[in-house]
Amino acid sequence: MVSPLHCHWPMPPMTTFLDAASQRISTHSSDGDRQAFFDAFTSVGLPTTSDEVWRYAPLHDFQLDTFVDRPADAALAPDAAEDVVRRDAAVVLTVVDGVLTDVSGEVAGVTVSTRAPGADLGDRSYVERYRADAFALLNAALCPATIVLTIDAHTQVEKPIVIIHRTSAASSFANVRIDLGSSSSATVVECWFGGSDALVVPVSEYTLGANANLQLSTYQRLSTTAWHVARTTALIERDARVQQSVIGLGGHYDRARNDAEFVGTGATNELHTTFLGSGTQVHDFRTHQFHRVGRTNSQLLSKGAVADESRSVYTGLIEIENGARRTDARQTNHNLLLSPHAHADTVPNLDIRENDVVCAHASSVGPLDAMQRWYLESRGVSRDDAERLMVQGFFNEMTAVMPPSIAALVDRDVADALARTTGRTS
Repeated sequence: MVSPLHCHWPMPPMTTFLDAASQRISTHSSDGDRQAFFDAFTSVGLPTTSDEVWRYAPLHDFQLDTFVDRPADAALAPDAAEDVVRRDAAVVLTVVDGVLTDVSGEVAGVTVSTRAPGADLGDRSYVERYRADAFALLNAALCPATIVLTIDAHTQVEKPIVIIHRTSAASSFANVRIDLGSSSSATVVECWFGGSDALVVPVSEYTLGANANLQLSTYQRLSTTAWHVARTTALIERDARVQQSVIGLGGHYDRARNDAEFVGTGATNELHTTFLGSGTQVHDFRTHQFHRVGRTNSQLLSKGAVADESRSVYTGLIEIENGARRTDARQTNHNLLLSPHAHADTVPNLDIRENDVVCAHASSVGPLDAMQRWYLESRGVSRDDAERLMVQGFFNEMTAVMPPSIAALVDRDVADALARTTGRTS
């Protein structure tokens, strides 16, 4: 196990975010690409609602200078919920404001290291892959280092590897790379805590060698005042499989884009995305399944609920390259409206350049089933309890595929969030 990198920046007071960013980049003068990433970010510029992929975002509330660096709380206490996530873990990585501060536990064939950000992924450079994503470019410019988790070929990790992210600074840019060698398997859980009034921009990349298997759960439970803009990309080789769960409960604005690229026959991606909106939250989930070769499989299920005056957006794209024959790709999105003031948009898309494929998409938006609620009430269950039971049952399909520790925390948080909601379907 390689020792973690410890890195902190004593920052002078700055008047703008860009000033602070330039100062931070200057502390990494040996990482020459950081300035190139930052130049690419300034060239692209921050998104606006005139950009189709950002049209639903509450960008009128977003001011980058709000997130000028403030002194981080050196005594930031662990969230009590961390104990639930750490339970039965083989290895635990602790990441504070993007800095890897501790690695506990050790497993043969598992290595944790750090390196300069912005490495190529597959046959594309970082700038080329994320050239239109301002926040991913900003991450490469400002993240402390890329945290690399390597699973050697033929290594079978029986217990989960847990990555705990804590945010106490005004902005946090965590960058994680998980590499699985051929015929290896692992379960990885990432969980975000803290984030009061913060901008949290994580980028995670996953590479799977032939016949590798990765079960991945990422859970965002930040403060409801945080802005969370995340991106993940999986590169899946022959006969490899990714089973990914993405859960969002926190954040004022919670945006997660999850991509999978299939580069070997027999590659499979099963992606579940889940959210629960309350208050005035906006949950914005985006997926892109890119089948570059044939005989690959993607199964996507997105289920979420919005209460009070919250909103949700689901935008999914299945892209099948010419020649990717016998591809099987399906996406399904279901949304529950728990309040007459809540709103959900769903935009499934197909881009198919091959005839010999099986593809499907489906979506729904609506309130809880009145007959099911009536049935529970007729058995003596109060209306509030009946609605909570129905919503928790709605989410059960999603938590059932997660490791028990993270599933238990999600179930508990969903129950707590539902108890705080004020909107009702009728």
